[in-house]
Amino acid sequence: MDVNYVGEHLLPGQIGQFFIVLSFGAALLSCISYFFATKYPEENSWKKIARIAFWANAVSVVAIGATLFYIIYNHLFEYNYAWAHSSKTLPTYYIISSFWEGQEGSFWLWMFWQTVLGSVLLFKAKSWESSVMTFVMLCQAFLASMIIGVEIFGLRIGSSPFILLREAMDIPIFREANYLSLITDGNGLNPLLQNYWMVIHPPTLFLGFASMIVPFAYATGALWTKRYKEWINAALPWALFAVMILGAGIIMGSFWAYEALNFGGFWAWDPVENASIIPWFTLIAAVHVMIAYKNSGHSYFTATFLAMISFVLVIYASYLTRSGVLGETSVHSFTDLGMSGQLILFNVVFLAIMVVFLTVKKKEMPITEKDEDIYSREFWMFIGALVLTVACAQIIASTSIPVFNKIFGTKVAPPLDPIQHYNKWQSGFAVIVMILTGFTQFLKYKRTDSRKFLASTVASLVVSLILTAAVVYFTKTYTNLIYILITFASIFCILANIRVLGDAVKGKWKLAGSSVAHIGFGLLLIGAMVAAATNEVISVNNTGYIAVSGFDKVEKPGDNLFLTEGEPVQMGEYKITYIGDSIVAPNTFYKIKYERIDEETGKVKEHFVLQPFAQNNAKMGGLIGTPATKHYVTHDVYTLITAAAAESQATHAKVPAEDKTGFEDYEEPATYQVNIGDTLRYRNGYYVIEGLNKEAHLEKIPKGPSDVMVGLKIKVFSADNKQYEVQPIYLIKEGGVYDFNKDVNEQGLKFRFTGIKPDKDKLEIMVYQKPLPEKKWVVFKAIKFPYINFFWCGTIVMTIGFIMSIVRRNKEEKRKALK
Repeated sequence: MDVNYVGEHLLPGQIGQFFIVLSFGAALLSCISYFFATKYPEENSWKKIARIAFWANAVSVVAIGATLFYIIYNHLFEYNYAWAHSSKTLPTYYIISSFWEGQEGSFWLWMFWQTVLGSVLLFKAKSWESSVMTFVMLCQAFLASMIIGVEIFGLRIGSSPFILLREAMDIPIFREANYLSLITDGNGLNPLLQNYWMVIHPPTLFLGFASMIVPFAYATGALWTKRYKEWINAALPWALFAVMILGAGIIMGSFWAYEALNFGGFWAWDPVENASIIPWFTLIAAVHVMIAYKNSGHSYFTATFLAMISFVLVIYASYLTRSGVLGETSVHSFTDLGMSGQLILFNVVFLAIMVVFLTVKKKEMPITEKDEDIYSREFWMFIGALVLTVACAQIIASTSIPVFNKIFGTKVAPPLDPIQHYNKWQSGFAVIVMILTGFTQFLKYKRTDSRKFLASTVASLVVSLILTAAVVYFTKTYTNLIYILITFASIFCILANIRVLGDAVKGKWKLAGSSVAHIGFGLLLIGAMVAAATNEVISVNNTGYIAVSGFDKVEKPGDNLFLTEGEPVQMGEYKITYIGDSIVAPNTFYKIKYERIDEETGKVKEHFVLQPFAQNNAKMGGLIGTPATKHYVTHDVYTLITAAAAESQATHAKVPAEDKTGFEDYEEPATYQVNIGDTLRYRNGYYVIEGLNKEAHLEKIPKGPSDVMVGLKIKVFSADNKQYEVQPIYLIKEGGVYDFNKDVNEQGLKFRFTGIKPDKDKLEIMVYQKPLPEKKWVVFKAIKFPYINFFWCGTIVMTIGFIMSIVRRNKEEKRKALK
């Protein structure tokens, strides 16, 4: 029986779905038309059709985004995507974030950026337009198929963001015509994603992914149209742009991880992180080999292969993160939406295009008969690219273990400690790459005077050794060999490139862009190594105990401090005070005051307030904290809430006097099996099991000849150096077992002696504690990251270098076009 549902807004979804189908059809038509425009360049009608179809696709993509945002922004929870990723409590900027939290939204983001890039290509590509846009629009058609959400011959293709909630879930509520009245709010945005980085990091990252298609398209188009030597100049600015944007997106992600995602650092070698950095590395290698070919004519095949494989690896990264294959090994991959087959086809098609063109056109590719000179820049740029490629191969192999297991039915376990595993391999590659990046600056293309090269290199090496020794001394990392090696290699790289900048001041500004980028990367690497090698937990808890139930299962108590509101605690050079909180739903902001006090005068030398925030989220297992950070020139102080009192104190239900047992005001008891001499902790101190009293007695219960009455001697030591003695009693009388508790009212404790276990040689006790006083409390962790600013400064410098290089390459291309 059909149900006439009340209150549904079906028109936006119907409009959105229409434009999805139109975008797919238009992308496919544009791809086919551009294909024939390339094959038959004399027939201009094909290009006209292709352009019309492209603009139809562009309008459709914008319309899809506008319709989906309208649905999310207006909280139309009859749509599954709006219900699953947003809620009424989210501010506007988080509603924007929820737009691309799901797979469908992120695929749209990829499509949107590819549309923007395609629009630029229509005006800039000129004679390359038809061949390049063929592959851009083929990719666009694949992306549109991922969100089309239609069923053909029983096979479902894609997942539409406009599917209705009642179509996505089969539960009894949807048998009610007015089911929407029962859905008061959406599922909400993942707490870890409720951060401003979620607004800017994914768009930047997906712009990087989208831009990777352009070097692929130029390289493939060149092989297709036999314009072998022309594509390098045209594609180089695009390749530099893709490297710059994808690199910025990756580093934004590391900043997000450091500042917001509670990883306690900026890189965790998570499979999703690896999936983004692999194509970045290969395209960096491609850029260097492209430049080497442009200047010397060597390594054409390698340049073409690396430009093409970089985009294939982007698609493979999409498969890794979206197919669900990483579900058990990554903390932030997407779940499987049933698109694994499509993603595999996406991979196979572009991989096949690459392999076919490289194989068929291999004999026609330009080659240089003369071998590269060992004292030439292009030779060592090729070696550097090779090292980067091998480094990528190691990352791919380890990250792809779940894929191999799925394909071959194996049960190979991923690395137990990913950070240690990848660092062990990648550190060596980093040293080699940075040294190569350094000494190649002293080489020229084709041939270099070996004596000048050796003199310059040795001088820089000596200065680098001295500076490395100074850095190691000040950072006190004498025993960390790999840290010393990477620091030395990075300093050498920076010094070598500074020398090139010196030449730029003399008029060779065209060389400055690459040098600035190399200097930035060297600073970034030094910052990462120093921070990783020397960061320290400063919230040291010498007791090694935190009196919060289950805390030791999620955190190390020794790395956390317990704060009661208004009561200062000394933490190294800081006096820390929890001074209150404020609620901005769904988060609670905790105000932690830091003070540095002059020991001699007692005056406050420095003070500031950090406001880390957290929210209780049952779906994610409890409290989800987002840290706050105090930035200094030489270090950062990072503060994270790891536990906190409930936002509103629970009140006990009123119990009639006749039904009271005396335990209503206590928390759930803890049961222990102990021996004489054991020491156990409680919230405000500890207690010692001192012995048994076999002569114990109770005033109102006489002891019979066959009765057993034993007292357990317990001495309580409180944090304020007070002592209390109690003796709960265990009684066996006339076949019945009883126990009589004893209280330490001043400490809010109640002890019961509940059993004797002769088979285990143990005594059983139950300990009750009164809840914490009404004063609020928090548990927090503080970490000091020394010299982390080198990491962020390096990122900025590297980006500036890329921009300079892009401007230079664009000018060269324009000059060539005018000739």
